[in-house]
Order: sequence, then C-alpha cells, then structure tokens
Amino acid sequence: MELDNHAEDLASDLGIDKEEVKADLQNLVEYSVPVDEAKQSLRRKYGDGSSGGGGTPSSKEIDEITPDDGNVTVTGVVLTAGKRSIRYQGDDHVIVEGRLADETGAIDYTAWEDFGLSAGDTITAGNAGVREWDGEPELNLGESTSLSFEEDSIDLPADVADKIGGESQLADLQTGDRAVTVDVTVVECERRTIDGRDGETEILSGVFGDESGRLPFTNWDPAPEIEDGGTVRIENAYVQEFRGVPEVNVSEFSTVTALERDIDVGADATTMAVGEAVRTGGVYDVEVDGNVLAVREGSGLIQRCPECYRVIQKGQCRTHGDVDGIDDLRVKAILDDGTGTVTVVLDDELTQDVYGGTLEEALEQAREAMDQEVVADTIRERIVGREYRVRGHLSVDEYGANLDAESFEESDDDPEARATAFLEEVNA
Repeated sequence: MELDNHAEDLASDLGIDKEEVKADLQNLVEYSVPVDEAKQSLRRKYGDGSSGGGGTPSSKEIDEITPDDGNVTVTGVVLTAGKRSIRYQGDDHVIVEGRLADETGAIDYTAWEDFGLSAGDTITAGNAGVREWDGEPELNLGESTSLSFEEDSIDLPADVADKIGGESQLADLQTGDRAVTVDVTVVECERRTIDGRDGETEILSGVFGDESGRLPFTNWDPAPEIEDGGTVRIENAYVQEFRGVPEVNVSEFSTVTALERDIDVGADATTMAVGEAVRTGGVYDVEVDGNVLAVREGSGLIQRCPECYRVIQKGQCRTHGDVDGIDDLRVKAILDDGTGTVTVVLDDELTQDVYGGTLEEALEQAREAMDQEVVADTIRERIVGREYRVRGHLSVDEYGANLDAESFEESDDDPEARATAFLEEVNA
C-alpha cells in the first residue's frame, strides 16, 4: 500500500487532517521505522481517534519519557547536533541528530527540520514525537514541533555537562553515537572503490587510534587530511556497527582538521574474560586467555573463491557458483576460559605458525596421505588442550561469537598462581 493510502486510512480513523498525519508518517518511515510500527506510533500520538486529536502534549523530564509516549514537551540542553544525509525513495534528505539532556537524564533526537540547533543550546521542544529505537525512546522533531530557545540554562550534572560538544575517546564510543568529536592518529588507511548508492564510489577505510585504543573507520567523502596520515581532529562523526564492532563514520558533513601535535596510540588491548567480552556484543582489539577445546571443521587446508575470497565447498561459491578455488590455510578453534566460549579464527600466517609449515608443505602432506584432513589433524595435535592468549577483534551474531585473531600465543602464566589469584578474587 502506498504511503498516501496509509495516511488516508489513518486520517479517517483518527479524525485529523490527512496532510498532517502523512507528514508525520513520512518522517518516521524515512528513518527506517516499519510502516506498521509508524502507524501504531501515530495512533498513540493522536489518541487513537477517541478525541479527534492528541490534546496538549504533557511536559516531561527526560527520564520519564518512554516509547509508549505519543508526543511530549521537553526542555533540555543540546549535547550534540550533527548533520547527516539519508536516502528515502530515491531522494536525499539532510537530518540533524544528536543527544539532549536535562538534570534527570539524556535522550537521542532526530530533527527533520533545520531548527538551527547547536551544542550548548537550551531548548524547549513542544509536541515532540516519541518513537522506540533499539529498545529506547527517541525524540523526533518535525514540522509539527514547536521549538524555542531558552535564555536560562539548566544545571546539568558534571559528568553530563562534560559531554557537551560530543568530545570522546575511541574506547568510550558505542554503536549509535552521533555527532561525536575525536582527536586521533591515522594508524592505517587505504582508498577503495565500492558499489555505493550512487554507483561506484571511492572511500577511505582503515583504523584510527588514540591513547584509549583503536577503532576501524570509513570516510565516505575522502578527506586528504586523513589520507595523508598523521593526527587529525574529526567533528560530527557518527558510529555504526560493522562486523559486530563500533566503526567511526566520517561523512560529507564532518569537519576534518590536521593536528600538529602527536597522539600516542595505546599499545595495550582491553583484557577481558571470554564471557564478559561476548556479552558486550562486539569488541575491537580485545585480549582473552583460554584453553583450546577443539579445532572445528573447515580448518586446515581450505579453498577460497577467487572473486570474493569466501570459503568454498566442492568448488561451489554461494555467490559466484562454480569456481576454480584458491588454496589457503585457516584455523577455527574453540577457546574456553570457564566463563564462556568463542571461536578463534586464525588467518593463513597464524595458521602456518601453529601448523609449523607453509601452504606448500601442507599441500604436500595432504597429497602423500591422500587426505586433506590430515593437515587439520596435525594442527589439532599441536594446540588442543593448551592455553593461549589471543588478541583480535570480537564479533557476535546469530551464529555465535567469533574472534578474528591478530596474535595467538601460548600462555606462559603459572596455572597454580592464576588459580590462586582467581580464588582470592572469588572469596574477597
């Protein structure tokens, strides 16, 4: 059903102007809200037709707002405000998004109109729509919202006031953060061509680092300051999930400035127990310790598609069909530390280290044994039952937790000393 028909049905049911409800409906749909969910939100907003309208929106403090609220009036301080472009039905739309706070809490917002918001402004937003996003309420400021700038400021808690402007370290960024500012060193950078929404598009991708750690980035409108390397200040970036970990996105609306000072990149990864790491839902550059319980199928000698480099089975790629595979080495090992398990994936170089030989030697062993599985068996004999310290990037999806290893080293810790320390912690 076309959006116009949905709006007409809603307007008839609720007894309100069709153009008004259509504008609200389009605002929600443009931000990827399913149509049915958007319609239910508008039914709550306008009182489900029981009074021909929603009445005067109630004034609420931020910690009182729930996804069940249809529309509210709220006063708060703009912590962050950044522009971003989205596409809906083939057209580009520029929105402003960020975070709003008062004495009680903070909430994300999306402004579909240009209200001239800046970090530090104190505003009152009347008739602000409320929707649910990732289980949390979010404000939608549209053409039906009345917005005014207040002269009196709000006395925010110190830890919230420090967030005005969005300055952050990489380790503190989370998926969904908007309009953030970071000072970073460009650790890795490459220019790539991808199939973008406007056809082939050149982007920059790589790794940023600061004192707190490292995160991957994508620069959608290649900035020479990033490509040149060194240190940069990035304003109005946003954070999205990529392969289970937060990724810094630098857009056409971001400001990139070269810095003359050095920024040391933290050399230490975040050390966590396996169970704790898995519960985060994804961590970039994490270190865990555990025992290898098993080496999974699909380890040892494998073949990859020459087009997409995915692992193939019996000469078949899921994307490209029949292909002449490329020989490669890989290990998928189950690591357990008593708090949880994770599949550790070793690339060809790390696999050669634990196998103790090259790809050519592995192929020769398989030919002599007339069994490709002999390579995986050799690896099993070498690593199963041993304890390893693994550093890499953890992602979690519906198939489980995977840790793409950058280092895989046998632990030299004293098991007795570690057990004693563990018991002391438990009994403390």
